[in-house]
Amino acid sequence: MWPLYAAGFTTAFGAHGIAANLGTYTSHRLESLLVLGGLLALYDGAEVLLKPVFGTLADRIGARPVLLGGLIGFALASAAFVVADNTGLLWLARLGQGAAASAFSPSASALVARLNPQARHGRAFGSYGFYKGLGYTAGPVLGGVVVYAGGLALLFAVMAVLAAAVAAWAAVAVPVVPPLPRTRQTVVDLARRLGQGSFLRPTAALAGAAAALSAGVGFLPVSGAAAGLGPVATGAAISLLAACAAAVQPRAGRALDTGRITTGAGIGTGLLITAAGLFSAMLPGLVGVLLGAVLIGVGTGLITPLGFAALASSTPPERLGQTMGAAELGRELGDAGGPLLVGGVAVAASLTSGYAALAAILASAPLALTRRGT
Repeated sequence: MWPLYAAGFTTAFGAHGIAANLGTYTSHRLESLLVLGGLLALYDGAEVLLKPVFGTLADRIGARPVLLGGLIGFALASAAFVVADNTGLLWLARLGQGAAASAFSPSASALVARLNPQARHGRAFGSYGFYKGLGYTAGPVLGGVVVYAGGLALLFAVMAVLAAAVAAWAAVAVPVVPPLPRTRQTVVDLARRLGQGSFLRPTAALAGAAAALSAGVGFLPVSGAAAGLGPVATGAAISLLAACAAAVQPRAGRALDTGRITTGAGIGTGLLITAAGLFSAMLPGLVGVLLGAVLIGVGTGLITPLGFAALASSTPPERLGQTMGAAELGRELGDAGGPLLVGGVAVAASLTSGYAALAAILASAPLALTRRGT
């Protein structure tokens, strides 16, 4: 399991560590904000398009080869920028990183489910989420230190070495998990399976958690700056959010495995806590920023392992990769949709109204899911 945890850390560290420091590379270039926006969108765009594809491929040929191929591809894409440090290749390197992460992220999730009995899925996904959360938390800080020491090229070099090391570790330690026999599946069969409540309910919850997390990371610093807080204080608040999300996930997983909570009740509680965090962010000053960060982190940390455990328990083992890839697509859409919703409402009304709009959706979600039969 440890190489899989390391793979989760790698994708999170690569996403946030590089994204948080791309501005230092584009700041002195023409139309820098447009260039920065394009570079950020490339990574996520590749994930939205390719995660379901690679998830299906993992079911067809086995999750382990797709995991190893994705990690090696990530290392090669990162190393390519180190070889030729120029803007044009940075676009290709970022696109390659996103495509490679699209391969090894759903494959790692599928292996977490295949290598653990259902009675331990909560713990397994909780631990996986914890180390992924560490990547999100440490990425911007450690990435900034590396860039300060040797520029963006050094950060890409570190990512290349990290991905290559995890690939070698996984090749040695992760056992071969052969693909299971599968019955023929048509497009209609796929649509019917992904249209069932057992898939839609946890995926919708995961998308909501991703939307709140992304909106919190993006807009809580804006609220802090409006209250007169400096970048150190707002940065600490975002780190607190990520740390709370990481710390809660293993505990939520253990509670699920021991029967202290159910997926339906736990996910519903997580949605309400996350909504409370967004409502708290409407409070002025440091109190609103810190309370919002803690509650959003706790709520999303509760939802994530329970959502993936629910998906794993309701999916035929031979279709795990496809299901995890499709669920990751839902998360990516939430990741993009949350900031768009908050930002759009903020332009029309105010930032507090943006928080309220997303909070209202999340607060009503448990009732909607219950009506659909959680």
